[in-house]
Amino acid sequence: MKKLWPLLLIFIVACKQKQREYNADLLVKNALVYTVDSNFTTAQAFVVSAGKIIAVGDTDSLDKKYLAREVVDAGGHAVYPGFIDAHSHFYDYGTGLQQADLTNTHSWQEIIDTVNAYARRNTDGWVVGNGWDQNLWKNKQFPTKGKLDSLFPVRPVLLERVDGHAAIANQAALNIAGVKPGQTINGGVIETVKGKLTGMLVDNAVGIVTRKIPPPDGDGIQAALLAAQKNCFADGLTTVADCGQPYTIISTIDGLQHKGELKIRLFVMLSDRPENYDYLFKHGIFKTPGLDVRGFKMFADGALGSRGACLLQPYADQKNWRGFLLSSQQHFQEIAQKVYEKGFQLSTHAIGDSANRVILKIYASVLKGKNDRRWRIEHAQIVSPDDMKSFGDYNIIPSVQPTHATSDMYWAIKRLGPERIKTAYAYKQLLDQNGWLPLGTDFPVENINPIYTFYAAVERKDLKGFPSTGFQPENAISRIEALKGMTIWAAKAQFEEKEKGSIEPGKYADFVILDNDIMKMNGADLPKVKVLKTYVNGEKVYEKK
Repeated sequence: MKKLWPLLLIFIVACKQKQREYNADLLVKNALVYTVDSNFTTAQAFVVSAGKIIAVGDTDSLDKKYLAREVVDAGGHAVYPGFIDAHSHFYDYGTGLQQADLTNTHSWQEIIDTVNAYARRNTDGWVVGNGWDQNLWKNKQFPTKGKLDSLFPVRPVLLERVDGHAAIANQAALNIAGVKPGQTINGGVIETVKGKLTGMLVDNAVGIVTRKIPPPDGDGIQAALLAAQKNCFADGLTTVADCGQPYTIISTIDGLQHKGELKIRLFVMLSDRPENYDYLFKHGIFKTPGLDVRGFKMFADGALGSRGACLLQPYADQKNWRGFLLSSQQHFQEIAQKVYEKGFQLSTHAIGDSANRVILKIYASVLKGKNDRRWRIEHAQIVSPDDMKSFGDYNIIPSVQPTHATSDMYWAIKRLGPERIKTAYAYKQLLDQNGWLPLGTDFPVENINPIYTFYAAVERKDLKGFPSTGFQPENAISRIEALKGMTIWAAKAQFEEKEKGSIEPGKYADFVILDNDIMKMNGADLPKVKVLKTYVNGEKVYEKK
């Protein structure tokens, strides 16, 4: 028995040592950690257990106290909370990756060549593409379908503009959809010239054709979601808001997340459809660690680039045209009242100053003063000076996308004129209304990269550094405000600020390591910043090769 005591003692010590070795899953040390807590403090290290942060502090203290299964030595690199995109079209982006990519094409002929090459590689079914923008062309007029008809006399083709608010279809697609010359639709335009269809469809008219495109099967939906996730992780996004989906996608997303295949966190707004209201009103908020569905998204108007934005006064470059609302004011009012009574969140796309005024007034009539409903106006792109204070008076949240300003600045003044442009893309003025501002990209309308969001917000320049003084620099926001806008404020816009958006004990271990410090580096070099690693729940989901 005496011989056994030393062995027993060794066993006890080993057990205690083993327990100490596993008092954490992950230790990140030797970093410059921007916690984005209430005091915007920085730290050197933090500890993760069971997918959540359990301690934040200096490297020496945490290194002595915790022995983790995994240690990440950040080597002095900056670490930030996982970036959150407050407004995107995640699933649509994923499906778009499987279509003809027409972004950054600089002529109609270049589009024709791209589509023709795509069709030769993909020989079955509809030819669908997305991302063209006539404002990038030398001839900035909308195209016509003649070349598409000659190349594809039988096979249907639909090519969506970059903003998703306009598209061109060939005659085969128009025939399938039953579109006729002279046909009209509320909230949309079916363009004709001399009594003949040009193929151009604007806003609600696009849906006449898209509804005829066969939907993807389960494998196709899964492939789109996973493809979108891959690119999000590579750019440091750990949560995205997907704006305007059918309720049927909830079970697909939830199933993939339970399998561990879809790891990105999603905040899904359901689209303005009767079946979506019926579903959520009946079942209530759907909330898991990875998926949050608690509201709806309406569309008040279209986009400025396709002249579908609803303006108070005519377009400066098209007299007697003010754009249009996509639904009646009565519809918006009825939905707002129902959503309020049921206790859900409401978000509304509004670009033009008339559309913003209509929605602000409807929101105000329902909210009736200060509140914490966090109803949102997506884009809030052109706001009359007389209406700006309504955001603060009724705690209405403007959800904005800074790269819209730097993409549109070349031609927006032509649409709006020198006076109206002054309260367009007015992010600093909008931030001041409530003291916080969620930021997003609207991808795939804009580039998915959140660093471009940060750069556009603080520098107000394009990727080439134009203009040298910034576009309307009085509406630039600070770097601290921009970082909050794509972390804690974006989380707050989703009622999720207690679980993500900062590196603090009790929150999900979602974080990103960058190769440079966006808070201190030269502003001109911001677009060059790369993601080194992305983590969700303390698990590495991306590493730069």
